[in-house]
Amino acid sequence: MTPVESRIVRAARAWIGTPYLHQASAKGAGCDCLGLIRGIWREVHGQEPAPVPPYTPDWSEPQGEERLWLEAQRLLRPGQGDPGDLLLFRMRPGSVAKHLGILSRTDDTPAFIHSMSGHGVVESPLSAPWAARIVARFDLEGAR
Repeated sequence: MTPVESRIVRAARAWIGTPYLHQASAKGAGCDCLGLIRGIWREVHGQEPAPVPPYTPDWSEPQGEERLWLEAQRLLRPGQGDPGDLLLFRMRPGSVAKHLGILSRTDDTPAFIHSMSGHGVVESPLSAPWAARIVARFDLEGAR
């Protein structure tokens, strides 16, 4: 793991145990998956690159718009599958990609850190079903 990747993974691990709270981004108090990434961004880069408008749990699904993917492409370089990369997941076939996590381990037991309703921020095994849902990887350190 390089020092830059370590910084991102360390920042993400510091959020573990934060409860799930839709639209929030406060370490220890509450966050959703986007809020986790926003919090890590603030720790690594400083001010967030753009304001996040209010969003509903089904945001962009009715329109079928890949808003999160497009914004990530605008702000970040593609990832190489290294620890610290931002992972974008499509939770159901045919749905928009809108779940985010941080790749934390790539050894024989790969894992990622994310926030999910009912669980909060956790480090989960990057099992085959999770890995199959990944649609994009981005270098969170490498902002454009």
